[in-house]
Amino acid sequence: MTNEQQQLTQLCERLGAPPAQAATMAAQLLKRAEQLAAERGQTREESLERLLRLLVKGSAGEVPADFPATQPPALPTGGA
Repeated sequence: MTNEQQQLTQLCERLGAPPAQAATMAAQLLKRAEQLAAERGQTREESLERLLRLLVKGSAGEVPADFPATQPPALPTGGA
C-alpha cells in the first residue's frame, strides 16, 4: 500500500468507515481519480481533490452545489 493510499485509508476511517472498507474506498478513490483525469483532461491531483471534497461533504450529509441531482429509479408498474 502506498503512502498516499494509507493517508486516504486513514481519512476514510476518520469519516467513519471500518478499516477494511476504508482501505477499499481509498483504492477506489485513487482509481477513479485516474479515470476522471484521463476522461476530463485534468491532472490526477485535481480529480482526486474533487473526489475528496465530495467524500467529505457527503459524509457530513451535504450535497455540493456542483453535484448533479439524480432521481431514484422508477418503480415498475403493471402486473406480470
